Amino acid sequence: MIHWNDFEKIAIRTGTIINATTFPDAKKPAYKLTIDFGELGIKQSSAQITQHYTPADLINKQILAVVNFPPKQIANFISECLVLGVYDENNDVVLLTTDKKVNNGLLVG
Repeated sequence: MIHWNDFEKIAIRTGTIINATTFPDAKKPAYKLTIDFGELGIKQSSAQITQHYTPADLINKQILAVVNFPPKQIANFISECLVLGVYDENNDVVLLTTDKKVNNGLLVG
């Protein structure tokens, strides 16, 4: 069990994907995402979501991401946030999204 204070340390924010490209240097199939988090700015992420999405599917999709992890180098790319999803029955990632369009950068809580 965690305490509420532990949950409050995680900054899960809303963001809109503004660019998505293939990431051929990644060990597993992935995309490079550019995400607009409103007042928090633009951040990049690498996401292994190629089974359910094409780059075109991702443009303008509003997602949820953890934005307060330290940057992580993945191959020749720096990932600045962790896009959230759930694993389906085939162990492929389905993105967590908002039910309705909201402002970018809002805190989940």
